Amino acid sequence: MLTAFARAFKTPDLRKKLLFTLGIIVVYRVGTHIPIPGVNYQAVQQCVNEASGNQGLFGLVNMFSGGALLQITVFALGIMPYITASIILQLLTVVIPRLEALKKEGQAGTAKITQYTRYLTVALAILQGTGLVATARSGALFSGCTVASSIVPDQAIFTTITMVICMTAGTAVVMWLGELVTDRGIGNGMSILMFISIAATFPSALWAIKKQGTLAGGWIEFGTVIAVGLIMVALVVFVEQAQRRIPVQYAKRMIGRRSYGGTSTYIPLKVNQAGVIPVIFASSLLYIPALIAQFAGGNSGWKQWVTANLTKGDHPIYITLYFLLIVFFAFFYVAISFNPEEVADNMKKYGGFIPGIRAGRPTAEYLSYVLNRITWPGSLYLGLIALVPTMALVGFGASQNFPFGGTSILIIVGVGLETVKQIESQLQQRNYEGFLR
Repeated sequence: MLTAFARAFKTPDLRKKLLFTLGIIVVYRVGTHIPIPGVNYQAVQQCVNEASGNQGLFGLVNMFSGGALLQITVFALGIMPYITASIILQLLTVVIPRLEALKKEGQAGTAKITQYTRYLTVALAILQGTGLVATARSGALFSGCTVASSIVPDQAIFTTITMVICMTAGTAVVMWLGELVTDRGIGNGMSILMFISIAATFPSALWAIKKQGTLAGGWIEFGTVIAVGLIMVALVVFVEQAQRRIPVQYAKRMIGRRSYGGTSTYIPLKVNQAGVIPVIFASSLLYIPALIAQFAGGNSGWKQWVTANLTKGDHPIYITLYFLLIVFFAFFYVAISFNPEEVADNMKKYGGFIPGIRAGRPTAEYLSYVLNRITWPGSLYLGLIALVPTMALVGFGASQNFPFGGTSILIIVGVGLETVKQIESQLQQRNYEGFLR
């Protein structure tokens, strides 16, 4: 990986792209520290210090914003509205025929879906910004903080609208920065911004582990956490690269005097076909009951049960539900993102077949059978990756949103591997000599 970056900096074109990407990252990180109008910054800092890493219900969104959410800055919502909008559009593509037709139109259809994603991102940013401002005004953003109610001193309607507009505009700017990295940088812009947001929380979280440690001034705990993190990263890299290659043979066809086909290829089915989406779905779904209980009045029985069982990441009921939801969403997402019948029809249309399997329906049934067999270990792997770091690091005083948790490791490794592949592919295009040598 380091060799690829070193070679990229020696290539003038790629060096410009890398420097441009670094410049966008600097702008993005600066924006995460600019508070919006109407916020008492001193009160926010005091509440953040009193929270001491316990980020409660907003930990997942705060992680994706690089810690900007709880600071209530211009980029407080970060990249999360765009991620949510992309997932919603991807799910609706299977349900709405119009979106499915656009997806099949190629580049023009993809551009139209991207435009819809932008509109939905702005709408979600307005919704999430309104919810964040309302939570901050009520003092529920930092439960237990002594000055939580004075975070927003002026609770006039004009101030509230201004705060929501600022956060919505910040989300639009983040979306624009990500598209700039995709067009003029090294590519994969949104994922890179997500990578930077998560990586930005690493130093403070690691130093918190060191300060809370008791062995050798905390350095034993610090070193153990680093070792556990490296082992988890190595495991994720190994599984993310694993795939089942199904061979495909294309029959030779004669058109006029020319021969077409007769080639062999394969269909790569990854063990973790769903990526990090099931973990995000499961985390978001488990946050809903706790969020409702937090804003519900009274002291009813269901509220006490939810508060006792679904707000702590190390509770057995929470762990069991989290694991089962990850397994369920892994199968659900694979079922809607990979259509064996469509793949079998395309293979049949172009004269392709799997050796030993008849074209058409038998091919679709075979692909579905293999996909189900692969998804089982992939879903169990996702569940273990999401839970093992939490259970192992709880003894060191880490919160449930520690950066070496399942979501952050999967995203960081996935984005890192994809970025290195893109850089290597661009290097190969510029250094390819072909038959001229």
